[in-house]
Amino acid sequence: MPSATKPARPSPRGATRRDHGVNDAPFDRWLNRLVSVFVTTAVIVGGLALLVMLLF
Repeated sequence: MPSATKPARPSPRGATRRDHGVNDAPFDRWLNRLVSVFVTTAVIVGGLALLVMLLF
């Protein structure tokens, strides 16, 4: 018998619940890595440009 103070919650499901890494194609992993490198590089370059602009 379920508890009267806690409502029963259904198992989580929907568009946001995915098992990552199970069906990822090699191209997807490679593209994710490439995008991560470009974003990291852009953040570093932008931060350095801001730092140079504020200091000089």
